[in-house]
Amino acid sequence: MLYYGCDIPEDYYYHPDYDCWVRFEPDGTATMGMTDIAQTLAGKVLYLRFKRPGRKIKAGRSAATIESAKWVGPFVVPFDVELLETNERTFERDILIANKDPYGEGWLIKVRPADPEAARQSLITGQEAFEHFKKKIEANKINCFRCVD
Repeated sequence: MLYYGCDIPEDYYYHPDYDCWVRFEPDGTATMGMTDIAQTLAGKVLYLRFKRPGRKIKAGRSAATIESAKWVGPFVVPFDVELLETNERTFERDILIANKDPYGEGWLIKVRPADPEAARQSLITGQEAFEHFKKKIEANKINCFRCVD
């Protein structure tokens, strides 16, 4: 679904406070990244520093540090995970990939949730997610944009 240019795919899960999306994969893993709103608010990504795969990361802790033109901060995981893979190679080739394709090639990490059922409990999806982000977009007067080549 689109609202003020912001894409909010209804089949993804989102953490309302961390502005991250989660796609649960059939093999029990999950792929995560920044929402379209987060990449817009951050501005052009300048640098990413990922934690090393193999690490266990507790809910509310950082899996990466993102530095952009407007912001430096953590990419926080919303549930306990084991970090399996980062998208570091893609970002080395194109640092703006999250600004161009936040839900596709611009993913940040792949994880194994410690408790897959509990992982979904802190997340929102579908119409609930759309309504949450619609309010955030309106309150902060956000118009999403994507970087282009």
